[in-house]
Amino acid sequence: MSQYFVIHPVTPQKRLIHRAVEIIDQGGLIAYPTDSCYALGCHIGDKHAMQRIRKIRKVDDKHHFTLVCKDLSELSTYARVDNSAYRLMKNCTPGPYTFLLKATHEVPRRLQTPKRKTIGLRVPDHPIAQQLCEELGQPLMSSTLILPDREEPLSDPLEMRELLENEVDLVIDGGYCGIEATTVIDFVDSSPTILRQGKGDASWLNP
Repeated sequence: MSQYFVIHPVTPQKRLIHRAVEIIDQGGLIAYPTDSCYALGCHIGDKHAMQRIRKIRKVDDKHHFTLVCKDLSELSTYARVDNSAYRLMKNCTPGPYTFLLKATHEVPRRLQTPKRKTIGLRVPDHPIAQQLCEELGQPLMSSTLILPDREEPLSDPLEMRELLENEVDLVIDGGYCGIEATTVIDFVDSSPTILRQGKGDASWLNP
């Protein structure tokens, strides 16, 4: 049965964040809030936990995972990006955006898209997600918490606990955070392209 932590969405309790990260470090899979919707998260190097996410969501090996980072300082470790793209990303982070970038060798091959060798990175504007990454010391491997029979992500932590009590190790109740996905922007080529319009305003791409 999964554990259930009620963590304040503005001033997260340090002891609960610390305990959540211990669960992640021990191979655990968590459900946690972001600035767009709830997500599933685990250790970046944990192949077994990644397979558990695929099982919950019923997705194949073509499914795109995202690395959720505390800030853009981790960007150069996991992705290749030029100065102009970096400036654009800096202006809209933290926020509800996912950036598709060329992956470096630090990104496990199983997380990269097979043909383009890309990875999605994002810096959410949510204290719980940020402090989890800060305490963990590296990005969370993450995927939107949307079940295969649903059209929208789960938004009620109590329902998550009920539906996933044998599938995840921890549900973090950070209150309601929305059901709208991030805006996905492809920065692989020289000209940024919106792949999915979501919560994040992308009008700044076409001033």
